[in-house]
Amino acid sequence: MTQRDRLQSFAGNGAKAQPTFSTAEMQRRLDAIRAGMARSGIDAALFTSYHNINYYSDFLYCQFGRRYGLVVDHDSATSISAGIDGGQPWRRSFGRNVTYTDWQKDNYFHAIQQIVGAPRRIGIEFDHVTIELLSQLKSRFPDVEFVDIAALAMRLRMVKSGEEIAHITRMARIADIGGAACVEAIAVGVPEHEIALHSTATMVREIAKTWPHAELLDSWTWFQSGLNTDGAHNPVTSRRIQRGDILSLNCFPMVAGYYVALERTLFAEEASDEHLRLWDFNCKVHDRGKELLVPGKKCSDIAAELNEMYAAENLLQYRSFGYGHSFGVLCHYYGREAGLELREDCETVLEPGMVVSMEPMITIPEGMAGAGGYREHDILVIEDAGNRNITGFPYGPRHLIVQDGARAA
Repeated sequence: MTQRDRLQSFAGNGAKAQPTFSTAEMQRRLDAIRAGMARSGIDAALFTSYHNINYYSDFLYCQFGRRYGLVVDHDSATSISAGIDGGQPWRRSFGRNVTYTDWQKDNYFHAIQQIVGAPRRIGIEFDHVTIELLSQLKSRFPDVEFVDIAALAMRLRMVKSGEEIAHITRMARIADIGGAACVEAIAVGVPEHEIALHSTATMVREIAKTWPHAELLDSWTWFQSGLNTDGAHNPVTSRRIQRGDILSLNCFPMVAGYYVALERTLFAEEASDEHLRLWDFNCKVHDRGKELLVPGKKCSDIAAELNEMYAAENLLQYRSFGYGHSFGVLCHYYGREAGLELREDCETVLEPGMVVSMEPMITIPEGMAGAGGYREHDILVIEDAGNRNITGFPYGPRHLIVQDGARAA
């Protein structure tokens, strides 16, 4: 039988793509994780998640039933990709790349072995590696101790560099543009999906203008109306807007694996007195929450204070989820910096360089006066003197009772 190569190199198959971040920024990230590895006696790290591979290599893979990886040792960083992707992973990776072929089933593990040599301790992501993958790794490396590196990597990702903050700030402007496109498309009788499509297309076109060398993938919009607003992540449907509907726009531009969001409550043409009361109060919670996002504040303490505001109005039982979370390399189908969430069970203390949302939400059940989901969402950069809000889109009853594609002044 003809023998085929187990590994391939696409190095030189076209020019390297223009990177998202500078060489100095990518080296800073690798230096930081290597310092943590040295403290823990880790010889090499095998990253397998979308978020960490992207963070340390600038390459965002498309899994589609195949395995991907990034091996970081104390001298080099090498992305591991499947042959189906051709030279794209090499062109997008900061550092080296090796491609494994389909000719033998275990070629992925063969690639890892060729890169790491004979390590004693390998760091892996305990929150991402499956039982099956761990079993296969132990079989391939019987003398290696596998230790968790996910918590260290997450902690490093939680504090953003200047380049990251600049990137996220530019993306927040795109989200605001998506919000304006939603409003532009809103009218009684228009289905949710048409509004979402218009918003997403507008954002993608603006991303292409702003980052002409970027991959254009994964940006999306959720637009909900009426009963569909009761959940923050409810998918778009073909339901048509009716007069008096509570509405929710959710715009999510994605650039190089980084995610931002704009989320707003709106109404179609009119809102009842109870809707207005609840909406206005949720905006007050939103305003107070933003004031609390300053260095030295503990996430759990912020949640506790905002809980008291809802409790005073007998609304705490209608609160839907935590008050906000970190931003960076994450998406609705991958990644999360779970150590930085504004929840009662999170003891993280805010510090400069963190980027956090404030997004209080309450859901009033169907059949009650004021029924629907209310949510406002801004993104704030924690700075030495307090915070900087990088979301510019207006909110509240004065601005977002929409009359056929036009918000109130």
